[in-house]
Amino acid sequence: MDTLSAPLTIAFDYTRSLGPVLGRFMAGLRDRRVLGGRTADGRVHVPPLEYDPGTHEPVTELVEVSPAGTVISWTWIDRPLEGQPLDRPFGWALIRLDGADTPLLHAVDAGAAGAMSTGMRVRIRWAPTPSGHIRDIECFEPGTGEPAGATTEPEPVTIMTTPIRLHYRHSTSVEESGYLRGLAEGRIVGRRCPDCRKVYVPPRVCPACGVATDEAVEVADRGTVTTFCVVNVPFAGQRLTPPYVVAQVLLDGADIPIPHLILGVPAADVRMGLRVAAVWRDRADWSTTPENIDHFEPAGEPDAPYETFAEHL
Repeated sequence: MDTLSAPLTIAFDYTRSLGPVLGRFMAGLRDRRVLGGRTADGRVHVPPLEYDPGTHEPVTELVEVSPAGTVISWTWIDRPLEGQPLDRPFGWALIRLDGADTPLLHAVDAGAAGAMSTGMRVRIRWAPTPSGHIRDIECFEPGTGEPAGATTEPEPVTIMTTPIRLHYRHSTSVEESGYLRGLAEGRIVGRRCPDCRKVYVPPRVCPACGVATDEAVEVADRGTVTTFCVVNVPFAGQRLTPPYVVAQVLLDGADIPIPHLILGVPAADVRMGLRVAAVWRDRADWSTTPENIDHFEPAGEPDAPYETFAEHL
C-alpha cells in the first residue's frame, strides 16, 4: 500500500511576561538603546541575565553599551529560511558590543560572504518603528555608531509576543494510511496487537507488548466518555466559545480512547460513562483526515457502567 503524506504547519503566537530585567532591556531597544546587566564580578552581559551566575542573586544594575561592536565569530547563510532576520544571504555572527563582556548572536547584512571577517566592526540597524521587542534590532551592518545618549529610565515592557511557525511534511506509516483512508470512506479502522489482542485506534506499536499491530479491525463510530476536561479559558484562534468539553472517547471495539469534542449537551451534563456518537461532516467534505468527524454528541443510550471502561482510564 502506498503511504500518505501531506504538508503540515504548526503555528501559534508565543507570549511571555518579561520581568524587571528583560522588561527594561526591551524598553531600551524601543528607545534605540542597548542595556547590559552588570554581575558581581564586574562583567557586563548583553542581553542581561536575570540572575547572577556566581551569587545567584537578582541582577539589578543595568548599564548602557554601544550599538557598535566587533564580530567574534561568524558563519554565512546562502539560503535564508522563513522567519530569519533577512530574506537575502547574510551572516550569523557573535558580536561583542563595545562596553559588553559577552557576545550577542545576530544577523549581519554584509552583502557577500567575502565582506565578512572576524574582527570586523559592525553597528546596529534599527527597525523603522521599534516596539519593545528583540526584533527592534533589525540586523547589524558594517560600520561604527554611538549610543543614543538618552538619560531617562524607560517604562519597562511587560509582555512580548513572538509568532512561531513550523512547516514540515508528515509521512504516515502503512497502518496509519489505512486508518486515514478508512476515514475517507466513513469507517474507523484500528489494528490489533498479535500478542495481547488489544485494538488501537489510530493504529500504533502496542505500548504494552512493544510489537507492531497487524490485523485491521473496524470499530464503531460511537463509544463511552471515560475522562473529560471542561474548557473555560478563551485563547487566540479558538473555534468554540467556552465552556465546552474535550473528552477521551472509548469507541466500541477499541482498547484505547481518542480525544474529541463533545457538543450537543451542556458542559455541566457531560460525565464519565456518557454514551456518545460521532457526528460526521458533510460527505462532500471528506478526505483522508480525522477532521471528517466534526464532534461527538450524546447517543441517547443509558450510561455505560463504570466497570466497562475502568481499565481504559
